[in-house]
Amino acid sequence: LTETARGITDSDLSGRIPVEGHDELAQLGHTFNDMVERLDDSFEQQRQFLDDVAHELRTPITIAQGHLETFGDTPEDRAETVAIVSDELERMGRYVSDLLLLAKAERPDFLRLGPVDLGDLAVTLQQRVWAIAERRWVLDAAPVPGTVAVVADQDRLEQAIVNLAANATDHTSPGDEIGIGVRVDGRTYRLWVRDTGPGIDASAHEGLFNRYTRGATSRASRPEGMGIGLSIVDAIARAHGGYAHAVSEPGAGSTFVITLPAEPPGPDHSVRDPDIDIVPEPVREVSTS
Repeated sequence: LTETARGITDSDLSGRIPVEGHDELAQLGHTFNDMVERLDDSFEQQRQFLDDVAHELRTPITIAQGHLETFGDTPEDRAETVAIVSDELERMGRYVSDLLLLAKAERPDFLRLGPVDLGDLAVTLQQRVWAIAERRWVLDAAPVPGTVAVVADQDRLEQAIVNLAANATDHTSPGDEIGIGVRVDGRTYRLWVRDTGPGIDASAHEGLFNRYTRGATSRASRPEGMGIGLSIVDAIARAHGGYAHAVSEPGAGSTFVITLPAEPPGPDHSVRDPDIDIVPEPVREVSTS
């Protein structure tokens, strides 16, 4: 035990005590190994957070620095530089907020649970998303307000759907249709955003919700950074005991779905990703534009 403890540092937490038997010393060994495992996970989260910060902030810092180094003498040049630098500072602020959110996702206070009326949630979402961009916003399906309630964090659910809606606007054009919907399926409920964009290349499906993973069309339309919006969606879904996935084919648009348990989030109430490839097309129960 002493030898293993001395060999553990902040850069090497791989040491474990070989445990044999079931006596008190063996229990102490298991407890020590569990403690080191938790420390290792904590340090890994810190390293991942720092890597995320460096990755996300490098591009806007480079852009701002480049424009400041070529700061012009005319009022027009100065105004243009100030505008560009201000945009990059705002972008960095958004990145930092997103990264802090992901870092907090593992904490027990990440969610603030309460009753959520799914019908009211759908109406609220429809009112929020139309301001993101000029699109034909459609409410695909939703329970009648006041008929279905679940225990969840409404702010986080709204944040996830708004992220998906913003992602859909990045892959569509003015006049294209984007639908949102909410549906109860027995012991689970689903929230989705679908678009009529170009779809997602098949090679990007597997790691779509991983940090920095983007398809070819996304890299073309948003070259300024990799983005972590879908990772935030995934973190919110998992915190609720559910999962997020996408259904898409090139040229046929995309549907991003969050599936959650109707029971309060917890180890006894979760839904497993069935690793399905196709989700039935949403049925339009309510339609507005």
